[in-house]
Amino acid sequence: MTSEPTRCLLLACGNTLRGDDGVGPWLAEWAEERFATFEVLRVISRHQWTLELVEEVARAASVLFLDCSIDTAPGEVSLASVATLPSSQGLSTHHLAAGELLALARDYYGSQPGEALLLTVGAGSTELGESLSEAVQAALPEACRVLEEVLLRFIER
Repeated sequence: MTSEPTRCLLLACGNTLRGDDGVGPWLAEWAEERFATFEVLRVISRHQWTLELVEEVARAASVLFLDCSIDTAPGEVSLASVATLPSSQGLSTHHLAAGELLALARDYYGSQPGEALLLTVGAGSTELGESLSEAVQAALPEACRVLEEVLLRFIER
């Protein structure tokens, strides 16, 4: 690792052409505008979390992952700690989960963030379309509040 460490990394995942799957990128864009003056924050938004992001994760003091969730009720905002998977876990090279990124950062770079959280919003629909469902739109103020609270805590460390 040759670059300067990042105090706070925001990693969003989602496809803006698949309805509620676009909530991660939407929140990342909101955070990037809201925290534009904070040089300690790095925001990255991708369709998928892939191996190319492992070094970014390893260099971060704190990381907040953003994604939709198909396992919770539409519009439900959830914040959870991300556990590191054992290094023996089978990994896909096309799409990685947050815990897999942490495990790879530890295994390949000997480093991982001091704190890693996952903020999700329950998806109502991931069908083709560029708009968020009513349930996810209604949840955006709460998701933004939680996002802001976490980022401020990470940034002030």
